[in-house]
Amino acid sequence: MTTDGTKPRFFALIPCAGAGSRAATQSPKQYQLLAGKAMVWHTVQSFRRVTALAGIWVVTAKNDHGFGQACPDFHHPGEEQAAVGGATRALSVRNGLQALLQQTAEPDDWVLVHDAARCLVTPEQITRLIQVCKADSVGGLLALPLADTLKSSQAGRVIATIDRTDKWLAQTPQMFRIGTLQAALDAAGEAVTDESSAMQLQGLQPLLINGSAQNFKVTYPEDFALAEAILKSRMKVDDVR
Repeated sequence: MTTDGTKPRFFALIPCAGAGSRAATQSPKQYQLLAGKAMVWHTVQSFRRVTALAGIWVVTAKNDHGFGQACPDFHHPGEEQAAVGGATRALSVRNGLQALLQQTAEPDDWVLVHDAARCLVTPEQITRLIQVCKADSVGGLLALPLADTLKSSQAGRVIATIDRTDKWLAQTPQMFRIGTLQAALDAAGEAVTDESSAMQLQGLQPLLINGSAQNFKVTYPEDFALAEAILKSRMKVDDVR
C-alpha cells in the first residue's frame, strides 16, 4: 500500500534524451522513421495499450523539439513529457523519477523504465512483467537467456570461452518501486547502464522474466531495417484482424 492507503499504481518512464551516436544518424535515433512513424512513436503506442498503467512519462532533453513532432498527439490523460533529460541514461531516469514524484506518484508506486529505442516491445510483454512483479518485494526485468556462445577477447583475439548457462541479456522494461529505485540510482551514480544494476548494488536480486528476441534495442545502422521489417509484418497481421 502507498502512504495514503491506496493500492500502488504503475507508471511507465521512457528515457528519450539520448543522441544515438552509434546509430550514425543525423538526428537522434529515437526520431528516425520506421514504417512511416518515428521510432519512439511505436514505443509509446505499445504502452498506451496497457490498461494497468496510470501514466506514461517520456524524459527528453531540455531543449528537445523532436518529440513533439514525433508524437504530436501525446497529450492524453496521464501522458507527460518531462524535459529533464541528463547527459547519461542514469541521470535522465533519476531526473524523471524526481519529476514523477513531485507531480503525481508516491514512493511505493511502481515504475517501468523502458528504452525509447526498444520500439518492438509488445503490450503483452509489458503486461506479463507487471503481473509477475507486482507481488514481488524487489521487482524485475524482461531478459533473454543467452543463446550464442560467449567469448572474451584481448587485442581482437579470443582468449576464453565463457559458460553461458546462467547468462541473460537484459532488456526493458525494468520494473521497481519508485522510491527504492531512486535511492539505488542516487547511490550508484551515473555509470550504471540499467536500473537492475543499481538495484543489485544495493544487495537486491531482481526477477528475470522471459522477454523476446524481437525486443532488441535499435542501436546500429543495420538494426533499423530489421526493426522496420518486423513492424510492417505486425501491421499486416493487424490489418487482417
